[in-house]
Amino acid sequence: MTKTTLATVTDRHKAMNTWHVVDAAGLTLGRMATDIATTLMGKHRPDYTPYMLVGEGVIVINADKVKVTGNKAETREYTYYTGFPGGLRHVKLADYLSKAPEQLIRLAVRRMLPKNQLAAKMLSRLKVYRGEVHPHVAQKPMVRQQPAVRQKPAVRK
Repeated sequence: MTKTTLATVTDRHKAMNTWHVVDAAGLTLGRMATDIATTLMGKHRPDYTPYMLVGEGVIVINADKVKVTGNKAETREYTYYTGFPGGLRHVKLADYLSKAPEQLIRLAVRRMLPKNQLAAKMLSRLKVYRGEVHPHVAQKPMVRQQPAVRQKPAVRK
Protein backbone atom coordinates (compact mmCIF):
# COMPACT_ATOMS: atom_id res chain seq x y z
CA MET A 1 0.00 0.00 0.00
CA THR A 2 1.37 3.41 -0.93
CA LYS A 3 1.40 6.25 1.53
CA THR A 4 0.88 9.86 0.59
CA THR A 5 3.70 12.04 1.85
CA LEU A 6 2.61 15.49 3.03
CA ALA A 7 4.84 18.30 4.14
CA THR A 8 5.29 19.00 7.84
CA VAL A 9 6.19 22.23 9.58
CA THR A 10 9.88 21.28 9.72
CA ASP A 11 9.86 20.51 5.99
CA ARG A 12 8.26 23.88 5.35
CA HIS A 13 10.90 25.72 7.39
CA LYS A 14 13.69 23.86 5.63
CA ALA A 15 12.26 24.82 2.24
CA MET A 16 11.81 28.43 3.30
CA ASN A 17 15.53 28.68 4.06
CA THR A 18 16.66 27.25 0.72
CA TRP A 19 17.52 29.64 -2.10
CA HIS A 20 18.61 29.05 -5.70
CA VAL A 21 20.40 31.38 -8.12
CA VAL A 22 19.39 31.21 -11.79
CA ASP A 23 21.59 32.92 -14.38
CA ALA A 24 19.19 34.08 -17.11
CA ALA A 25 21.93 34.89 -19.64
CA GLY A 26 21.08 33.14 -22.89
CA LEU A 27 18.06 31.26 -21.51
CA THR A 28 14.68 31.29 -23.22
CA LEU A 29 12.10 33.26 -21.26
CA GLY A 30 9.29 30.68 -21.19
CA ARG A 31 11.41 27.63 -20.40
CA MET A 32 13.20 29.50 -17.63
CA ALA A 33 9.90 30.76 -16.19
CA THR A 34 8.39 27.25 -16.01
CA ASP A 35 11.43 25.96 -14.14
CA ILE A 36 11.30 28.91 -11.72
CA ALA A 37 7.55 28.47 -11.16
CA THR A 38 8.06 24.77 -10.41
CA THR A 39 10.71 25.64 -7.83
CA LEU A 40 8.57 28.36 -6.21
CA MET A 41 5.58 26.00 -5.92
CA GLY A 42 7.71 23.16 -4.59
CA LYS A 43 6.59 20.65 -7.21
CA HIS A 44 10.14 19.36 -7.54
CA ARG A 45 10.06 18.13 -3.93
CA PRO A 46 8.77 14.69 -2.93
CA ASP A 47 6.71 16.22 -0.10
CA TYR A 48 4.85 18.70 -2.33
CA THR A 49 1.60 19.77 -0.71
CA PRO A 50 -0.65 22.05 -2.78
CA TYR A 51 -2.11 24.03 0.13
CA MET A 52 1.22 24.73 1.88
CA LEU A 53 4.09 27.00 0.97
CA VAL A 54 6.84 24.39 0.54
CA GLY A 55 8.56 26.03 -2.44
CA GLU A 56 12.07 27.40 -2.31
CA GLY A 57 13.27 30.91 -3.05
CA VAL A 58 14.74 31.87 -6.42
CA ILE A 59 17.16 34.69 -7.28
CA VAL A 60 17.42 35.52 -10.98
CA ILE A 61 20.49 37.40 -12.20
CA ASN A 62 21.31 38.81 -15.67
CA ALA A 63 17.63 39.42 -16.41
CA ASP A 64 18.56 41.78 -19.23
CA LYS A 65 20.24 38.94 -21.15
CA VAL A 66 17.18 36.68 -21.39
CA LYS A 67 16.15 35.80 -24.94
CA VAL A 68 12.90 35.16 -26.77
CA THR A 69 12.62 33.11 -29.94
CA GLY A 70 11.00 33.92 -33.25
CA ASN A 71 9.44 37.32 -33.79
CA LYS A 72 7.68 37.40 -30.42
CA ALA A 73 9.55 40.54 -29.40
CA GLU A 74 7.82 42.57 -32.11
CA THR A 75 4.42 40.86 -32.17
CA ARG A 76 3.53 39.93 -28.58
CA GLU A 77 1.74 42.65 -26.61
CA TYR A 78 0.96 42.84 -22.92
CA THR A 79 -2.09 44.87 -21.93
CA TYR A 80 -2.97 46.45 -18.62
CA TYR A 81 -5.52 48.95 -17.40
CA THR A 82 -4.51 52.01 -15.39
CA GLY A 83 -7.87 52.41 -13.66
CA PHE A 84 -8.72 55.69 -15.37
CA PRO A 85 -11.18 56.19 -18.26
CA GLY A 86 -9.40 55.38 -21.51
CA GLY A 87 -6.52 53.88 -19.55
CA LEU A 88 -6.01 50.68 -21.55
CA ARG A 89 -2.29 50.39 -22.33
CA HIS A 90 -0.41 48.07 -24.68
CA VAL A 91 3.29 47.32 -24.24
CA LYS A 92 5.33 45.28 -26.71
CA LEU A 93 7.60 42.51 -25.47
CA ALA A 94 10.61 44.28 -26.98
CA ASP A 95 9.89 47.37 -24.84
CA TYR A 96 9.74 45.20 -21.71
CA LEU A 97 13.06 43.59 -22.64
CA SER A 98 14.78 46.94 -23.06
CA LYS A 99 13.19 48.96 -20.23
CA ALA A 100 12.12 46.50 -17.50
CA PRO A 101 13.37 42.92 -17.99
CA GLU A 102 12.92 42.27 -14.25
CA GLN A 103 9.23 43.03 -14.55
CA LEU A 104 8.94 40.81 -17.64
CA ILE A 105 10.41 37.77 -15.86
CA ARG A 106 8.23 38.39 -12.81
CA LEU A 107 5.16 38.64 -15.06
CA ALA A 108 6.01 35.42 -16.93
CA VAL A 109 6.50 33.50 -13.68
CA ARG A 110 3.39 34.97 -12.06
CA ARG A 111 1.20 33.74 -14.90
CA MET A 112 2.52 30.19 -14.39
CA LEU A 113 1.72 30.10 -10.67
CA PRO A 114 -1.68 29.03 -9.31
CA LYS A 115 -4.33 31.73 -9.22
CA ASN A 116 -4.85 31.92 -5.45
CA GLN A 117 -3.61 33.76 -2.37
CA LEU A 118 -0.69 31.40 -1.94
CA ALA A 119 0.72 32.56 -5.28
CA ALA A 120 1.40 36.02 -3.87
CA LYS A 121 3.53 34.49 -1.13
CA MET A 122 5.34 32.35 -3.68
CA LEU A 123 6.00 35.37 -5.88
CA SER A 124 7.41 37.32 -2.95
CA ARG A 125 10.19 34.70 -2.81
CA LEU A 126 11.28 35.56 -6.37
CA LYS A 127 14.04 38.17 -6.58
CA VAL A 128 15.04 39.40 -10.04
CA TYR A 129 18.09 41.55 -10.82
CA ARG A 130 19.30 43.09 -14.06
CA GLY A 131 23.02 42.50 -13.51
CA GLU A 132 25.18 39.77 -11.98
CA VAL A 133 25.28 41.24 -8.47
CA HIS A 134 22.57 40.48 -5.92
CA PRO A 135 22.34 41.40 -2.20
CA HIS A 136 21.29 37.92 -1.00
CA VAL A 137 24.70 36.45 -0.17
CA ALA A 138 23.64 35.92 3.46
CA GLN A 139 21.00 33.38 2.35
CA LYS A 140 23.79 31.15 0.94
CA PRO A 141 22.01 30.48 -2.39
CA MET A 142 22.92 27.44 -4.48
CA VAL A 143 23.68 27.96 -8.16
CA ARG A 144 20.88 26.27 -10.09
CA GLN A 145 21.75 24.60 -13.37
CA GLN A 146 19.01 24.99 -15.92
CA PRO A 147 17.92 21.84 -17.73
CA ALA A 148 19.69 21.32 -21.02
CA VAL A 149 17.80 22.46 -24.10
CA ARG A 150 16.25 19.51 -25.83
CA GLN A 151 17.36 19.05 -29.42
CA LYS A 152 14.88 18.01 -32.05
CA PRO A 153 15.44 14.45 -33.23
CA ALA A 154 16.95 14.06 -36.66
CA VAL A 155 14.43 13.45 -39.40
CA ARG A 156 14.88 10.20 -41.31
CA LYS A 157 14.66 10.31 -45.04
